[in-house]
Amino acid sequence: MIKIWKEFSLTSKVLTGMIAGLLTGLLLRSAFGGIAFVDEYITNGLFYVIGQIFISSLKMLVVPLIFTSIICGTCSLTDASTLGRLSVKTLGLYLFTTAIAISLAIIAAVLFEPGVGANLTTTTEFNVNEAPPLSRILVQLFPANPIGALAQGDTLQIIVFAVFVGISISAAGVKGERTAKLFQSLNEVMMKLVALIMNIAPYGIFCLIAKLFSTIELSAIASLLKYFLVLVGALIFHVCVTYFSLLKAFSGLSPITFIRKMEDAIMFAFSTASSNATIPVTMETATMRLGVSNRIASFTIPLGSTVNMDGTAIMQGVATVFIAQAFSIHLGLSDYITVILTATLASIGTAGVPGVGLVMLSMVLQQVGLPVEGIALIVGVDRLLDMVRTAVNITGDSVVTCIVAKSEGDLDIDAFNNPNAGVEEETIDLQRVYQK
Repeated sequence: MIKIWKEFSLTSKVLTGMIAGLLTGLLLRSAFGGIAFVDEYITNGLFYVIGQIFISSLKMLVVPLIFTSIICGTCSLTDASTLGRLSVKTLGLYLFTTAIAISLAIIAAVLFEPGVGANLTTTTEFNVNEAPPLSRILVQLFPANPIGALAQGDTLQIIVFAVFVGISISAAGVKGERTAKLFQSLNEVMMKLVALIMNIAPYGIFCLIAKLFSTIELSAIASLLKYFLVLVGALIFHVCVTYFSLLKAFSGLSPITFIRKMEDAIMFAFSTASSNATIPVTMETATMRLGVSNRIASFTIPLGSTVNMDGTAIMQGVATVFIAQAFSIHLGLSDYITVILTATLASIGTAGVPGVGLVMLSMVLQQVGLPVEGIALIVGVDRLLDMVRTAVNITGDSVVTCIVAKSEGDLDIDAFNNPNAGVEEETIDLQRVYQK
């Protein structure tokens, strides 16, 4: 049995871990629900500990990987104008797809009317962190203390600092070459560390999914089934139509090949429900599996994890219409346009705020005069939907990365079309390592 397990691909192992975790969680809930020993030592003990160790291991990689890879990518640029061009292309595509995402969400919610007839009321108060003004966001992009930014894991500040360091290394000429080689070596080591964590992922994902489905309120999904289905449908439609159309139109790449190579990253994102925690896997997939050069992926992937929130934008669109319909409040065309503009701009303005999805939703609701306490109606199913939204977010990051890389001539077409590209890099034989 162990021999057969070793012969499985990483994708098969992760998928097996997810399915086994789901079944285990449902079994624990139905057969052992309410038993103190199971709750304390299995669900909130063993599964919780292993799952959180896995999440922490992924987050452990984020800061050093972003820092080293962006420095390597930036110091390899031939001129400063290239960085400006990359920034304009990347940000433009991210904002464009976000605007499309929330527009599709509003259209779907208006057509299928998930909140009509619900006549919902709530006495629950929902408190959300206030979003900072845009001026403060812009100022805080530049770290006064770069060591503090690295320690706190502030992605945008790390990107800015790493770009400055990379440009300075390049400007130093021959004297900077030794430093550049050091960071290139560090980046290679970090990618191997990513591969190491990926090899233990099936067990961490099993524990995460098992704990989730042993505690999630399935009754909440049943009571909000129409909202749930409309939102998931809009998310899938956005991937299959918007992303795949853009990928084919602007790069000529095969969407089928793309999605097959994204399987591991999508499952990681679904399991962790965190774009930031999935950054190492998304970058590994982009560079090793999709053939994108490091100088492109090191910039677009970390930036996308904080700026590109298409999945969250879709949630805002559907949730806004759902809450309006549930409280029998009419929204006009001008209100819908306000929702689109607010959510698109908020995807940048609230990038560094904890609980960003709900912060953005509260901003949108306030702009169109809807009760913020309506958020309490959907919190019960938001955890599961957040997993799907995260998978959509990292898929969008990777689509934009491929488009930008192709336009810059930094995409290895042979690697993209090779089904086995990067597979060897994902596997680490620890026995062979120690024998060396």
